[in-house]
Amino acid sequence: QVQLVESGGGLVQAGGSLRLSCAASGRTFSSYAMGWFRQAPGKEREFVATISWSGGRTYYTDSVKGRFTISRDNAKNTVYLQMSSLKPEDTAAYYCVADRTYSSSRTSTSMYEYWGQGTQVTVSS
Repeated sequence: QVQLVESGGGLVQAGGSLRLSCAASGRTFSSYAMGWFRQAPGKEREFVATISWSGGRTYYTDSVKGRFTISRDNAKNTVYLQMSSLKPEDTAAYYCVADRTYSSSRTSTSMYEYWGQGTQVTVSS
């Protein structure tokens, strides 16, 4: 069982930056691939990024490549999403996810077993 708690969301102007954090419970954090999804009002939840167990492999959706960076600190049981050059279209609730399997093709919500409650990111124009 893994519990995920996100933090770091907020209101930021376009072009600004935010760093989201996701703290995971349990002693097997390094056994889980981690990721982030987001859901804007009236839209389906969409994949943002994923990172492998050791952090050596990452994968991003095209719309955030070059602007977002996913990383993890296994000693702190925490995964991060550094977001830069934010755009109004990045406005969404951001969810941290975990699953034992890593693959760059794992971009569907059904592929992740554990979910956090979400943190809101609002980018003003």
